[in-house]
Amino acid sequence: MERVDEGLAFMLRYENVAWYEKGKVRILDRRIYPTEVSFVICTSHREVAKAIADMVTQSAGPYTAAGMGMALAAYECRELPEEEKIKYLENAAYILANARPTTANRMTLIVNGCLEISKIAIKSGQDSAEAIFQHTVSSINNRYSRMGVVAKYLVDMFPENGNVMTQCFGETIVGMMLKEAKIRNNNIKLFCPETRPYLQGARLTASVAYDQGFEVTVITDNMPAATMKNRNIDIFTSAADSICLDGHIVNKVGTMQIAIVAKYFEVPYFVTGIPDREYDTISKVKIEERDPRHVLEFRGVKNTMDGVKGYYPSFDITPPALVSGVVTDQGIFSPYDLHRYFGAKVEKFY
Repeated sequence: MERVDEGLAFMLRYENVAWYEKGKVRILDRRIYPTEVSFVICTSHREVAKAIADMVTQSAGPYTAAGMGMALAAYECRELPEEEKIKYLENAAYILANARPTTANRMTLIVNGCLEISKIAIKSGQDSAEAIFQHTVSSINNRYSRMGVVAKYLVDMFPENGNVMTQCFGETIVGMMLKEAKIRNNNIKLFCPETRPYLQGARLTASVAYDQGFEVTVITDNMPAATMKNRNIDIFTSAADSICLDGHIVNKVGTMQIAIVAKYFEVPYFVTGIPDREYDTISKVKIEERDPRHVLEFRGVKNTMDGVKGYYPSFDITPPALVSGVVTDQGIFSPYDLHRYFGAKVEKFY
């Protein structure tokens, strides 16, 4: 298998996202990267689910971690009888898929794929942990490859040596769009809002861009409007945690306000990803609210007086009127026409 992660930044290499080996799953701790390079070691699928819930890995990282967690679950139940083994894996699949509610639909697709592979392996007397591991690596490679196609369509929209604003950390598309821009000798400059409270934009997106040889500037979350006006931003782009078929985009909180500003300054906003067939309307999506303490402190240092309240919705909803186009592996679609994406036969993505 030719690995698509060749030439990508350190943290996008498969082994550095999440990796199963010898009854353990190793996950790069993105909460502290790049100031520290440390891995969380999980010895059970429940520990993998907790790592996902605790934001050890973010963006598309949980998709990889869930697959590796299923391989670990297969290792855990290796001595059980066949019927009990399958029940154990079904329960593990539910736990991993629902570690974070907003992306449970995508995570369910991932773990169900692992379940199918495990049942075939169990029936044929093969090592189901190894079978799930190999399936997961192949699935990661497929996702990277298809996001490489998305990247080609996205980079088509970039002016030569233009200024691009991002939001949060789009994982695979960030690495693949930069890889594609480098192939075309398009030296885009990135402007990354920090993305409080975990600073994914500052720590992760900026690190990937710098690793891959691009000029990158970090701004605070209250600077997008001033930056768009003063630094001539050409394009705003983000990935999405959910792309509903009615054109609503669910992404890291802060995306909507940047989209509003982009609309005001006539800067196009292109969202990248695969539409979610399960979410025909935004009403199907549950917006996750996380511990408000994360807003009141940073890396354990409290910033407020006792008694001050915090509010932390993890995601916001950008309406289709603010979206210039949804960039997919089938081309660029209007947010009002996403059903057409499924008009042709579409391979599994998650």
